Amino acid sequence: MATIKGRAKVIPADRDAIFLPFQAAWIKDQSRIKLMEKARQIGISWSTAYGTAERAAAFGARFDEWVSSRDDIQARLFIEDCKLWAGIMNLAAKDLGEVVIDAKDKLTAYVLQFASGRRIHSMSSNPDAQAGKRGSRVLDEFALHADQRKLWAIAYPGITWGGAMEVISTHRGSHSFFNGLIREAREKGNPKRISLHRVTLQDALDQGFLYKLQQALPGDAEQQDMDEAAYFDYVRNGAADAESFDQEYMCIAADDDAKFLEYGLITACEYSDGADWQRGLEGPFTGRLFCGVDIGRKKDLTVLWVLEQLGDVFYTRHVETMQNMRKSAQEAILYPWFELCERVCLDYSGLGIGWGDDAQDKFGEQRVECVTFTGPVKEALAYPVRGAMEDRAVRIPDEPIIRADLRKVQKVVTAAGNIRFVAESTPDGHADRFWALALALHAGSDPQAPIEFTSSGQPRGADAQGFM
Repeated sequence: MATIKGRAKVIPADRDAIFLPFQAAWIKDQSRIKLMEKARQIGISWSTAYGTAERAAAFGARFDEWVSSRDDIQARLFIEDCKLWAGIMNLAAKDLGEVVIDAKDKLTAYVLQFASGRRIHSMSSNPDAQAGKRGSRVLDEFALHADQRKLWAIAYPGITWGGAMEVISTHRGSHSFFNGLIREAREKGNPKRISLHRVTLQDALDQGFLYKLQQALPGDAEQQDMDEAAYFDYVRNGAADAESFDQEYMCIAADDDAKFLEYGLITACEYSDGADWQRGLEGPFTGRLFCGVDIGRKKDLTVLWVLEQLGDVFYTRHVETMQNMRKSAQEAILYPWFELCERVCLDYSGLGIGWGDDAQDKFGEQRVECVTFTGPVKEALAYPVRGAMEDRAVRIPDEPIIRADLRKVQKVVTAAGNIRFVAESTPDGHADRFWALALALHAGSDPQAPIEFTSSGQPRGADAQGFM
């Protein structure tokens, strides 16, 4: 037996077993519909690939396997895991590469064919790719799909004549269809007869996950010096915030009712994993550029958010955060972007007053609009962010820290009936990225129309629509 590495205290009863108990239980469950509510990176997709390959390779297998992943990269990774298991189990399998499965709609899948004649088709998230296909389904990272209800509606009929459906995901908000399935199964009599599995980070650690991880990591990895309690704190401290940790690792759906932006709105506007969205000053750019800047100095961040407008959609091209930097050093980063952008909206509150005056002196009032963050102005800025997301008119990075920052904003109604937008302040900012994005969208909404208010406090002009 190999030398044991690490300081894990929970050692599996069978140290040489490939799968931990929760992974084995998932693989062995032969239910027609099963659902896994899980923590991130605990080996469930990897374990699912084993079961998928085993079914497809079985003598007399009747059906193909149809796998839906969040994006093209995840689809390829899943088929690679299937190939790995085929090799370990000495299963005859041929990688057919990327195959067209619907020429009309230009839908493709990564395909692995077994000697049984059955195939595993691993596809990205387009629900239409599931239409008309018979056989077992694997819906991986289900809650991250843009239209979970449609994906379920199209995939489910495919198991009418046999096969099973496996749904796997971490949470993405309390209003998601995924969370609705779980609540229906737990609280409303389970009419769909779903076999529920739930594995938090703590559950995985209690079953030997850290031991397995330490055996796989290099001997000098920092995790080798941790026991389960230390590793739990290590993961929690690295999360974007407490809400993100609870959702990503503890199977606790984030409360969408308490937040201005639902998780589903945010994730539907995120670039797919691996998308080349980032641009430097050299571009290339083909559309109109706009940017927003939320000003900070020590406690809060200064955030630059740059959008490129192509048609009716604003694409994020650059997001940069600055902290504990002198004004001159921050201006050295900001001003070259101001030179490129058609219009700039800059936070003119507190510290921002001096910054705004200097920026207007250099670039002119027609290019730089200074925005004072009053209550009504925040409201006029916040609603267009949500409107742009509802219309899928903005694309944002798929980054946990940005997602967490956008989630910080809450709409609060005071005792006097006034609406306030508030956000918890954390070491990662005070929803600074949210307000930088809001300012950038305002810069691009109508370059000639600053936010103005009537004597009653209501916005007028082009921004009035975003207020309704």
